[in-house]
Amino acid sequence: QGPVVTPPAPVQGQGPGTGPSGAPARFGYWLLDSLGTIRAFGDAPAMGDPAPYLNGAAAVDLVPTPTGKGYWVLDSRGKIYNFGEPLLFGVDPPPATAGRVVSLSSTPSGKGCWIFTDRGAAFAYGDAPNLGDLSGKRLNAPVLDSVATPTGRGYYMVAADGGIFAFGDAQFEGSMGGRHLNSPVQSLVPDPDGDGYWLVAADGGIFAFNAPFRGSMGGTRLNKPVTGMIAYGDGYLMVAQDGGIFDFSDRPFSGSLGSTPPPRPVVAVAAIPG
Repeated sequence: QGPVVTPPAPVQGQGPGTGPSGAPARFGYWLLDSLGTIRAFGDAPAMGDPAPYLNGAAAVDLVPTPTGKGYWVLDSRGKIYNFGEPLLFGVDPPPATAGRVVSLSSTPSGKGCWIFTDRGAAFAYGDAPNLGDLSGKRLNAPVLDSVATPTGRGYYMVAADGGIFAFGDAQFEGSMGGRHLNSPVQSLVPDPDGDGYWLVAADGGIFAFNAPFRGSMGGTRLNKPVTGMIAYGDGYLMVAQDGGIFDFSDRPFSGSLGSTPPPRPVVAVAAIPG
């Protein structure tokens, strides 16, 4: 695990960790590339990254702690690196037989998490409940993203073909499974009210299921494919491999790496909670 470090002074393109009144920052996000380098935008504080500790592994996912005072990074071996706040539980990385590690979700308390694999396996740690998974089931396409519901009492898995698998209090509202897709589905984002979700494809196309459609990049030529999406304000925020950001929400755009892409693909985006 990486160390808990003190945030450095803000630099150009990054903002401080608190707003003008000293209250926690509200607008900003972090980008993670596969080398483990993290770049902060807006009010998101830079708290270090796991690049020096990966030793040949790839960074896979980034999630903020519920307080927004830290974040966790998942690598391809299933190891979690914590920055800004301590990790309050132990993690035994999933066995290689469970598939390729693809995503990480925190519980609302920050005292637990789930690690998910491309074969649909889910591993619960700390106070995260074990709600079942797809282990042993034949999938038509690999699971590329999994995410917990806002309550922390359920989670969704989405496969590259748009198939959706709901567990716990996650409500199934439809899927793209069995339908023609121009590009594989990369990510699923639950609507903050918990009643629906959005899917994003690599070409930036959005599929809304019982959630308001806020716009998409479908039909627009992208320099690099979209690799992920998160809930942001009243909508969502997409990130592409080159660090390009596409903001479809009521929150301000805080910058991107689109004009200065990193040497390795950006694999995840995470926003300051709340």
